[in-house]
Amino acid sequence: MLRIVQARDGRELAVEVRGDPRGKPVFLLHGTPGSRLGPVPRSGVLYRLGIQLVTFDRPGYGGSDRLPGRRVADAAADVQAIADDLGLDRFAVVGRSGGGPHSLACAALLPDRTTRVAVLVGLAPKDAHGLDWYGGMAPSNVKEYTTIEAARKKLANGLESRSREIRENPANLIAQLRPELPESDRRVVADSGIRAMLVRNYAEALRESADGWIDDALAFSLSWGFSLDRISVPVLLWHGEDDVFSPVEHTRWLAGRIPTATMIVEPGAAHFGAFSMLPEVLSWAIR
Repeated sequence: MLRIVQARDGRELAVEVRGDPRGKPVFLLHGTPGSRLGPVPRSGVLYRLGIQLVTFDRPGYGGSDRLPGRRVADAAADVQAIADDLGLDRFAVVGRSGGGPHSLACAALLPDRTTRVAVLVGLAPKDAHGLDWYGGMAPSNVKEYTTIEAARKKLANGLESRSREIRENPANLIAQLRPELPESDRRVVADSGIRAMLVRNYAEALRESADGWIDDALAFSLSWGFSLDRISVPVLLWHGEDDVFSPVEHTRWLAGRIPTATMIVEPGAAHFGAFSMLPEVLSWAIR
C-alpha cells in the first residue's frame, strides 16, 4: 500500500511496505531508472523469511518530489526519515544496481541504525583510483555517462526523450536494452512475469518526468559525499561476472576499499541475475 512520508526538508517520498508487519525491517533501494514497484520477492517469501520490506521512490522518480543537485549521500537522510515515520530504530539496507551506492551511504552515514548492507551489481565511484570505470560497460551506459562530462543539458534532453518514449510504451526500455544483454540476462527477461514487472517499474519511475534518472546519473558522476573506508557494518557485495551495465570490476574495486566487505562473484550470471538472488540476500541481511 502506498504511503507518503515527509522528508526533513518537506519533500514527499512515496513508500511501500510489504511482507510481515512484525518482521525484521529491510530497506530495498531500486535501480536506475526504477521505482518502489521494482523487483521484490513475493509476499509469501517475505513472510516465510520474517521480513518487513520497505521500498521507496528516490527523489524525482514516481511519486517522490525531486531534490535538485542531490548527491548519493542524501539518500541516507531520506531512509532515516522513512524509518522514523515507520517507527523503525534499526534496519538492514539492500541496494540493487543504481541503488547500490545509495545503500552504501546508509552504511557510512547511519552506522548506529543500519545493521547490515548488501549491494547487488553495484557501481564504484566515478573517481575510483585505479579502476577503468568504463571497462566492459555497455555502449548505452558509456554514452550516458560520457554525455554528462560533455554537457549536462545534452544528457537531460537525451534522457527526457527516452523517458517520453518509455511513458508511451514502457516495454521500449527492455527492447532498447535487449541487443546489449548477455545471454543469461536475455533468459531472465524472456520470462513474461519478469517483463511485466519491469514494465510496471519503468512506467512508475518515469510517469512524471526523467528527473530521477537524470539526477541519479549526475549523482554517480560526482563525489558520493562519504568515505568507503569508514564503513563499519557488515557489507555483502554480489555481482554477476558477465554484467555489462555495471561491470564486475566495480564490485572488485569496492571490495578492496570497504573494510567489512564480503564479495561473491557469480560465474555465468549478469545484471538481471540479481533478481533471483534477492531472497538469499535478504535472508543474509536479517541475520
